[in-house]
Amino acid sequence: MFEDLSRKLDGVLGRLRQRGVLTEPMIRDGLREVRLALLEADVNFRVTRNFLKRVQDEALGERVLKSVSPGQQIVKIVNDELAALIGSEGETALTWSPAPPTVIMLVGLQGSGKTSTAVKLARRLARQGRSPLLAACDLYRPAAVDQLRVLGKQVRVPVHFQEGATDPVAVAKDSHDRARRTKAGVLIVDTAGRLQIDQPLMHELVRLKDTLKPREVLLVADAMTGQEAVRIAEGFDRVLDLTGFVLAKMDGDARGGAALSIRSVTGKPLKFVGTGEGMDALDAVDPQRIAGRILQRGDVVGLVERAQAVVDPGEAEALQDKVLGKGRFTLEDFLVAMRQVQKMGPLDQLLKLVPGVPRSLSANDVDPKKMKHIEAIILSMTPEERRRPEILNGSRRKRIARGSGRPVSEVNRLMKRFAEMEEMMKRMKGLMPQL
Repeated sequence: MFEDLSRKLDGVLGRLRQRGVLTEPMIRDGLREVRLALLEADVNFRVTRNFLKRVQDEALGERVLKSVSPGQQIVKIVNDELAALIGSEGETALTWSPAPPTVIMLVGLQGSGKTSTAVKLARRLARQGRSPLLAACDLYRPAAVDQLRVLGKQVRVPVHFQEGATDPVAVAKDSHDRARRTKAGVLIVDTAGRLQIDQPLMHELVRLKDTLKPREVLLVADAMTGQEAVRIAEGFDRVLDLTGFVLAKMDGDARGGAALSIRSVTGKPLKFVGTGEGMDALDAVDPQRIAGRILQRGDVVGLVERAQAVVDPGEAEALQDKVLGKGRFTLEDFLVAMRQVQKMGPLDQLLKLVPGVPRSLSANDVDPKKMKHIEAIILSMTPEERRRPEILNGSRRKRIARGSGRPVSEVNRLMKRFAEMEEMMKRMKGLMPQL
């Protein structure tokens, strides 16, 4: 997400950073390029205009023009203003009821991703110990209830449903009674998709809201619809007084204009973004962290959260012991580590969370196919060869190449990289007593 905007802003701000002295004309020229980048990213015109006015007022101040590093000061100003577009501190967090269950109602158009978002949110809250219950209140879309039940089973979250039900308000009321009876901490209500101009169906949402008294009413919008998502948000907000938004499918939107416009236009914060199809691919919105991603400063906290969500603690501890010198690091360990990383998501997305990764890194450098090729090569080895790679002579390497369907040169390249990694780990072990 934000790839196009990130690339363009990095170009503009990079040129400003390189200058030892900045004049007012230089700053104005740079901000004109920033304006163009924001508009091309589908950021709302009024939002862009107000954003640039605030940046310009600060950037042309004496504090920047007479600073030792004016370029860095401007980057800081842009970073802070981008964060302010998304939300203020604490504004993007969920609000909890004084007594459980906290009711979260998801609304939106059909096909916006409400059902999958409901399950992702339930999984996220279950990991936090919140004991969620899902309510199947989409009674119009064929198989919607079945979809929620199947996905709920995958993430081990109970789903309340009623066979043959026709009144979503009655189902919602029963689900709320069950949540209180079973002491569920959160009730997440999946509603049917509808257009914001469909008055009878919008009135149904009003009835649901009046019945459930939800703490959160979140609109799930498709990020790839750009400014249309903002217009949809305005329509739903007028009727329901939304508490916030979820932008689904952000991984497919290289521009990110909706994410930067929705709060300024509606006054309501963006709370979550969907970053992929996996059940763990829902990120809580932290304005400063998102601003850091846009400006290619990385997001270490986001990287740690992904690792905590999917990495097996036992395997991680075993690998750590190998790194610290308690046993030999083998190709089997290398394969385990690679699979752990793959669980965290596409490698190109992970590298964007790491500060200092070269901007020139191309998609080819992190091609998932290459990871599969490495896996095929390692799996074509015998257990002994994986544990003792020094026995891999020429004939063994040819056999492994045939078994994996890869050229011998790739086998040799993998072994060279593994030897380099082993050497690096030996040096780390040698440094450990000095730490």
